[in-house]
Amino acid sequence: MTPPGPVGDRFRRFRERLAAEGGDQSQVSDERPSAASGAEATSGAEVARGGDLATGRGTGSGSSRRGDTAERRSAGAAGRRGRRRGGGGEELRVPEAEFTSYYGRPVLKGPVWKWDIAAYLFTGGLAAGSSLLAAGGQLTGRPALRRAGRVAALAAVSASAVFLVKDLGRPARFHHMLRVAKPTSPMSMGTWILTAYGPAAGIAAIAEAAGVLPRHGLLGLAGRALPPIGHAAGLLAAGTAPALATYTGVLLADTAVPSWHEAYPELPVIFAGSALASGAGVGLLAAPPAQTGPARRMAVAGAALELYGAHRVETRLGLLSEPYRLGRPGRLLRAGRLLTIGGVAGALLGRRSRVLGALSGTALLAASVLTRFGIFYGGVASARDPRYTVVPQRERVEARRTAMDLPSDRAVPPAV
Repeated sequence: MTPPGPVGDRFRRFRERLAAEGGDQSQVSDERPSAASGAEATSGAEVARGGDLATGRGTGSGSSRRGDTAERRSAGAAGRRGRRRGGGGEELRVPEAEFTSYYGRPVLKGPVWKWDIAAYLFTGGLAAGSSLLAAGGQLTGRPALRRAGRVAALAAVSASAVFLVKDLGRPARFHHMLRVAKPTSPMSMGTWILTAYGPAAGIAAIAEAAGVLPRHGLLGLAGRALPPIGHAAGLLAAGTAPALATYTGVLLADTAVPSWHEAYPELPVIFAGSALASGAGVGLLAAPPAQTGPARRMAVAGAALELYGAHRVETRLGLLSEPYRLGRPGRLLRAGRLLTIGGVAGALLGRRSRVLGALSGTALLAASVLTRFGIFYGGVASARDPRYTVVPQRERVEARRTAMDLPSDRAVPPAV
């Protein structure tokens, strides 16, 4: 019988490597004596069958491979059984998720808006509140309050147009929004609201110039026609003011930004209260104390809505309330809350003091600015951190599964 030759040499080296690996496994793992002894028995059996394997006449190689596969499976199962949460309970087949993303980019694409949109939120609310203030002065016979509200409304809506066009890049884009009216789109509805409000507020403010026009000629005729036209335009502006004050809150809540989207019931309330407070601030600043009664009542109502809504977004949203409490948004909202309380207190206590009324009006205007910027930057912060996107989604999925009595995604089947 001829010697095995090179095939026999290769098989001898293979047997020696198996024997060495079996010795290492027996030294490293003391927890699997049966598996180690099985490996030694298997290697011994293979040595005994060496001649048959070399000549290709062996019949036990399949069972040997099956034994080695079973050993590896039992080792993997033992390793899996050893990795448990806190030494017992649910098995950890995968590591806990880390809130990272590809190339370090956020999970959610954040808003591209900058500070000019936060300023637009404030000026739009100021215009709405000023028109309501002017309507109150008009209906109660307070000309100084009416005049201050109309002029402030025109200035604020003009500033809003500047901020909006700056964000859009080209004025024609605003015009293109008027090609269609889509009730389900807050941006489309906001465009039409601004289109209806702007001319009405402008005409009402221009009507305040009737008193300085001459009494005769064409200018005199215009001076006599302007007051009734201004009254009608002022009421029309006041009628659209609530929609102007709140549609920006609906617009933010309609985005995918977590802390804005989840606060959809509160944002319109906050923006409505902020608009009333800022309009009241204009009245307290510009009108004499004898005519600021409607402004003080607006201040109380606006502060109540604003404080209630801000408290809700800081406490009701769970994890998504964090961006409104921490960092720059938290500081802005806390400062706005303090100024709102101080402004209302000054308005109620300084009914006969022009100086205290002016300070209260300034505090209310500053509080409205801080509140709008705090809400804006809170949403931006929630879009940058993946936690605010991933964790609420998992909680909603688990809640639905619990309600439908379905097994959880994290339930682990028994190891085979």
